[in-house]
Amino acid sequence: MATKLPQDLSARVTAAVRHFWDMRGRQTEQQQRSGRADHGARSAVTGGVQMDGFVDLFAQLISDSGMPDVCIFRDSKLELPGFYRPTKEWDLLVVRDGQLVCVLEAKSQVGPSFGNNFNNRTEEAIGSAVDLWTAYREQAFNSDIKPWLGYLFLLEDCSRSQTPVKVQEPHFKVFSEFKAASYAKRYELLCRKLVRENLYNSAAFLLSSAKTGARGEYAEPAPDLTLAALARSLVAQVAVHSP
Repeated sequence: MATKLPQDLSARVTAAVRHFWDMRGRQTEQQQRSGRADHGARSAVTGGVQMDGFVDLFAQLISDSGMPDVCIFRDSKLELPGFYRPTKEWDLLVVRDGQLVCVLEAKSQVGPSFGNNFNNRTEEAIGSAVDLWTAYREQAFNSDIKPWLGYLFLLEDCSRSQTPVKVQEPHFKVFSEFKAASYAKRYELLCRKLVRENLYNSAAFLLSSAKTGARGEYAEPAPDLTLAALARSLVAQVAVHSP
């Protein structure tokens, strides 16, 4: 049973980044040819498969760590009961012997509407976690173990995501870390706070530009939010609960 990360993890991440940009380009072209292209860059989101390379990567890590493939769900049967809503569909699940072992959410953001999408992604990440943990508290699933919840986010690295953003303070002062913070910095803060507030067990934050992402290039601006750190946390959970 493998509990260490593979030596070629960086190469696998590179391949996942290439897949992200390749699928984004293909979906945009297909929608434009069909005459049903979404407004702005939303076409990069509605296809729903850009992050499949990362989901495949984590599914393989889970399998390599000793979890039977029959327990790994990444294409179907991804719904879990919620407390505030009937169900929520996640990106990757591990369910063994009727126990929820792992849950992974993989999201991305490509411009130009960084402002609105940042707020939506923030509310979505927080709300999904609160819903899951409340359902867990109310025994919607699991009686023996506490599941692991992970969050992966890839952001387009460009001038608009890296430019400092003003904040509005008509009544009260915002927290100092948000002042003059770019959207890239805001996403980094979001991922870090999701973990520190115990909403997620681990999170990873990646940056990749449209120009170099096609070659698989990416950056990890925060040493506490690397994909390797997320993978180590996941593998440790799987190793404990594998047969």
